[in-house]
Amino acid sequence: MIDLTQAIEFTSVKVKGLFQKLRRYGGWFLLVLFAGIPWIPFGERQAILLDIGSQQFNFFGTTLYPQDLTLLALLFMIAAFGLFFITTFLGRVWCGYLCPQTVWTFMYIWFEEKLEGSANKRRKQDSGKLTKHLIWRKGLKHLAWLGIALATGFTFVGYFVPVKSLVVDFFTWNATFWPVFWVLFFAGCTYANAGWMRSIVCVHMCPYARFQSAMFDKDTFIVGYDTKRGEARGPRSRKADPKQLGLGDCIDCDLCVQVCPTGIDIRDGLQYECINCGACIDACNQTMDRMGYERGLINYTTEHRLEGHHTHIMRPKLLGYGAVLLVMIGLFFVQVASVDPAGLSVLRDRNQLFRTNNSGEIENTYTLKVINKTQQVQQYTLDVEGLSDVSWYGRQTIQVDPGEVLNLPMSLGVNPETLDSPVSTIQFILSDSQDFTISVESRFIKKL
Repeated sequence: MIDLTQAIEFTSVKVKGLFQKLRRYGGWFLLVLFAGIPWIPFGERQAILLDIGSQQFNFFGTTLYPQDLTLLALLFMIAAFGLFFITTFLGRVWCGYLCPQTVWTFMYIWFEEKLEGSANKRRKQDSGKLTKHLIWRKGLKHLAWLGIALATGFTFVGYFVPVKSLVVDFFTWNATFWPVFWVLFFAGCTYANAGWMRSIVCVHMCPYARFQSAMFDKDTFIVGYDTKRGEARGPRSRKADPKQLGLGDCIDCDLCVQVCPTGIDIRDGLQYECINCGACIDACNQTMDRMGYERGLINYTTEHRLEGHHTHIMRPKLLGYGAVLLVMIGLFFVQVASVDPAGLSVLRDRNQLFRTNNSGEIENTYTLKVINKTQQVQQYTLDVEGLSDVSWYGRQTIQVDPGEVLNLPMSLGVNPETLDSPVSTIQFILSDSQDFTISVESRFIKKL
């Protein structure tokens, strides 16, 4: 377990190395991607806009509607099985390199170190007298944190509300309650999680830390300590021969513990708090370089390899997750390819199932709902099949704007002598100039 002070400090030693570079550059890339996507224009709107109020989900040139949300379910399943596959293969690398909690926390730490210094320096400052200079630095730090939090809130809400109008309305006091509430809510969560709670979220609140062990096996790549090589531990000079002293390569400097985001000692073996970030690897490699020893005392490895056995990469569990993942991806692209550029639904008039009009025809009334899912104005033609000598009362040629949902009231009239049964099955047909056709089944009622 870790205490709150340790969670707030997150790390007491600045560590450099390959894995920290990967994490730092990867984190900045993800941040730029997250912040930039809502500002990318596409036509007359932003490229990605999940407009819940209008029930339209725009992805560049594609607009999805609630009836297309099986795609969203497939996307979630792909993400889930992708996480299962990666975890079985490489452990908790998601937590160490890609998780928003990790990315935002390290961004906050970057500002903290630039404005207040390293964690050891901050502890020393905090234990002394609170000077004006320190108050000024702390104020700048929290101002930077709050600015990042507010920008995060705007960006996240900007995926659901047009971001340009959101920013303008917010700062001109013209925004409505809910957009303002969600911007401030997510800003507050960001400030609390990345600024104060940090590894507490990873260790005590994240459910992934609890169920990840179900996906681990002895061939999963984890951050591991080579006990055979490292023990027995003990300090020594660089010139001393560890074998003559009866020592292993570990000099017991505890840097691996000090740099660990969750405060664990990797030398105690695999623990669920480990997020596979590689900070302890880089710290240990720095120590090995200074001592003139071979790198890799702490490294990405497997339990089988640590025990001296062969690591099996291709194993049933990993292949199973991979197979399901490929099937889900295949289904997703099949669904994407089969998304219709237009939608049609038919609603019968429930108040009056049928009536006899002035021409002596049996008349049924319907409301046709036509959805244009493309990004261009479309002209559609409507028709009906299943009835002979039918009269169409209403428009049969319509023009629908991009993303528009057009409600079209209309009626069908039929000579009662041509109807063979009290209820006839009919098909409403919608077609466009690109040879696209969609049909929806309904009923024509002659009598009860």
